[in-house]
Amino acid sequence: MPELPEVETIRQRLIKGFDKSPSIIDQTITQVRLFWPGTLSEPDPLTFSAFLPGQQVLAVDRRAKFLVFTLSDAYLVVHLRMSGDLYLEQKEKNAAFRDSKHDRLWLEFESGWRLVFNDMRKFGRVWLLRDTSALFSKLGPEPFNEQLTRTVFADMLQKRSRQLKPLLIDQSFLAGVGNIYADEALFMAGLHPLRQSNSLTVSEAGSLLDSIRLVLTKGIDQKGASIDWVYRGGDFQNYFQVYQQTGNPCPRCGHPIEKTKVGQRGTHFCPVCQKNDPS
Repeated sequence: MPELPEVETIRQRLIKGFDKSPSIIDQTITQVRLFWPGTLSEPDPLTFSAFLPGQQVLAVDRRAKFLVFTLSDAYLVVHLRMSGDLYLEQKEKNAAFRDSKHDRLWLEFESGWRLVFNDMRKFGRVWLLRDTSALFSKLGPEPFNEQLTRTVFADMLQKRSRQLKPLLIDQSFLAGVGNIYADEALFMAGLHPLRQSNSLTVSEAGSLLDSIRLVLTKGIDQKGASIDWVYRGGDFQNYFQVYQQTGNPCPRCGHPIEKTKVGQRGTHFCPVCQKNDPS
């Protein structure tokens, strides 16, 4: 699943242009082609297809793992979920030049380019909204929010009595962190994924917040991680310390990295460097 760095990379590519594609900013929609109605969470397909032509893309932002397109008179929100991808292509370079059987939505622009939403597993969703506040109401703070200080983060951890790994990937606690970056941040901070959140000291909480921000920054700098058939082009997988490193020596102590399941998620850690010991 694309996490914050991968989604942020897609956002930046859409804004700046990538691989000869132009910026999506100021592009005007002329036609909508919806290939699988289940992609839409809101509204219905007829309303969606009738509203969008003539709308101009004014901005592209990110909230957690959501991409938010500010249009002339509404917001188009996309969540890629497990296997979604978004990119621009020229209209004449379509199905004849690539495998388009998993395309779920095309937004065609008057410039001759189109935005493609490709989603192999059909888990991704799209919303067309006048107001995004209800959709985002249950999301936690962004990791890079300046108001999320070390003291505030420590207080957030103290108010919960949960294992660290499931808590970090809970989007209502902290928005944007997923499996990869939670494992990497916990290793960097020297904290066991099963450690109870309210057992952390203020110093440990601060170290964890710093580690989260650092691994996310590194992920963004490397254009995300290329680890499956969906997101390609990033290099952060070459810098993994523990994620998908089962059996390999820990880069700190040399002990083999172990994998366990925590809350139904595969979790990678070093049992020597990340002891489950609040003392």
